[in-house]
Amino acid sequence: MGRAITYVILGGGVAAGYAALEFTKRGISHGELCIISEEPVVPYERPALSKGFLLPEAPSRLPSFHTCVGANEERLTPKWYKEHGIELVLGTRVKSADVRRKTLLTATGETISYKILIIATGARALQLEEFGVTGSDAENVCYLRDLADATRLVDVMKSCTGGNAVVIGGGYIGMECAASLVINKINVTMVFPEAHCMARLFTPKIASYYEDYYKSKGVKFIKGTALSSFDIDDSGKVTAVTLRDGNRLPADMVVVGIGIRPNTGLFEGQLTLEKGGIKVNGWMQSSNSSVYAVGDVAAFPVKLFGETRRLEHVDSARKSARHAVTAIMEPAKTSEFDYLPFFYSRVFTLSWQFYGDSVGEVVHYGDFSGSTFGAYWVSKGQLVGSFLEGGTKEEYEAIAKATKLKPDVEDLAELERQGLGFALAVSRKPPPSQPPEVSSSGLNLQKPMYAWHATAGVIVAASVAVFAYWYGRRRRRW
Repeated sequence: MGRAITYVILGGGVAAGYAALEFTKRGISHGELCIISEEPVVPYERPALSKGFLLPEAPSRLPSFHTCVGANEERLTPKWYKEHGIELVLGTRVKSADVRRKTLLTATGETISYKILIIATGARALQLEEFGVTGSDAENVCYLRDLADATRLVDVMKSCTGGNAVVIGGGYIGMECAASLVINKINVTMVFPEAHCMARLFTPKIASYYEDYYKSKGVKFIKGTALSSFDIDDSGKVTAVTLRDGNRLPADMVVVGIGIRPNTGLFEGQLTLEKGGIKVNGWMQSSNSSVYAVGDVAAFPVKLFGETRRLEHVDSARKSARHAVTAIMEPAKTSEFDYLPFFYSRVFTLSWQFYGDSVGEVVHYGDFSGSTFGAYWVSKGQLVGSFLEGGTKEEYEAIAKATKLKPDVEDLAELERQGLGFALAVSRKPPPSQPPEVSSSGLNLQKPMYAWHATAGVIVAASVAVFAYWYGRRRRRW
């Protein structure tokens, strides 16, 4: 049993939805595209799971956050896929792939062949067992990666109002889930081994601001240690958490957010891997010309850094998916992917955005006792990263544009003094003029720029013509 499809998207996350929309914009025919997903629902905006979905009042629920509402595009419901002739193979696991033969074998025994494959398998949540701790199967231990996880987390939260939650991990999931737990009137203790929250991105000074804010909401922090074991009762529920430093915390529920791992297993030994993901070029094309990879699973060249990176964020998933489809459908017109790394979060009444890279010297600015502050990262004399909390739309756009331009920074003290004004000034500058054309002889050949240049040319030409006429008449008289 099998079928042949021109374009196949393997994976049903954010990237799959944006790729599907881009395919339809570029005029694919009915029956040419198929999406295979282990989840039983069509692609949705995954960030909603750690934000609106967990709220106790007016929570987000499908179909409100199907892709592509996250980028202010149309919402792709099951009806939309049907109307556009896109085949959906949902709730189905692919157990093997053969990129040489261009085939996928599902767990149900069906073989699906393709001409072009887009790998959008994303990543899975790291499990405690991978760090030597058992208990992930306990009734009140929760992870958050997909809709089923979020639904289970909501059910557990409802049974723990007024109780104690331990959040393992101080990254994105840990911080956003902790905020939602507090809003659901649950006491929260966060545990992580790093010296401060969001250690991969935040500086100690930035982290201190958010930790203080969380503390004002009742959140407790235990840093520099990790989970050692659980106490589990006869009913299969965790009742306490023991840490490596000897602390023992009562727990009515546990939320685990300790990172993710790209889903590359099907393609190991068949495609080139790098940075933990599938290595692709600037057109999102893998080492096999008929296979592309996008989103969390793709390791692609980031022009801004001059190196290959694998970025775990929804913005990268959306834009890399669209770029891959553009490259597939119009290869001759598609340039290399030129992506500005972007990360953001919204918790409580706070909202921050970050662009670029967090390397080099850091310059903080703004009022850290207020609601608007930020930081710049300067490496090798250039601005390479920008962070801003509490900005306006124009201000966020300004730090993005400034980071993309990588302006020279000679004086860090002056940069601190200017603060946000530096990015605003850089973003408002007109683009640099194009250099003059250079001939093969090395001479500068400026293009005519004013109307009088053309007028002068006409006058000279007319003069030459008159002289030629006069000279010809005169020669005839001789």
